[in-house]
Amino acid sequence: MCLSLTLIGACAGALLAVANHYTAIPIAKAKIIALENALKEVSPAYDNDPIAEAFFVSSPEGDSLRIYPARRGDDFVGVAVETSSRNGFSGEIRILVGFDTEGTIINYSVLEHAETPGLGAKMQEWFRMDIARRNILGRKAGKLAVTKDGGDVDAITASTITSRAFLHSINRAYHAYRTPN
Repeated sequence: MCLSLTLIGACAGALLAVANHYTAIPIAKAKIIALENALKEVSPAYDNDPIAEAFFVSSPEGDSLRIYPARRGDDFVGVAVETSSRNGFSGEIRILVGFDTEGTIINYSVLEHAETPGLGAKMQEWFRMDIARRNILGRKAGKLAVTKDGGDVDAITASTITSRAFLHSINRAYHAYRTPN
């Protein structure tokens, strides 16, 4: 019985290794394409290669945030910052947020999250709705907070924890962008 279980386990492990080998490259390519699309969505119009020019900036929390500079010709036009927060209701939230040269939020794209569908997952659109206390686009970041914490941004209904984590990520991105290199 031990021998048969060992053989079954070894065969299953080998099949998983083969499947992983054949899917690793297509998955990596899909992630690069998704990042390129998100960069186009959140950054000012650019003609450089932000992925090739990306660099890291240390955060006060001890990790690093990746910054993608956007240039048009020789002119710096803004950045996209890949940021995250582990304080989401269901774990980590990863966001790409774009800033112009003045530090104004251009747009954002939620790259990854495990928040509750229909509740916390609304963050992808909630904070760009054309309602004054929800929309963060066109605003300066750095001190964004939900109204329950003394801020002026309405939290997602029944998802204050997710809203706090989202805004924390945006503020982290802003501080990383404003940190001298």
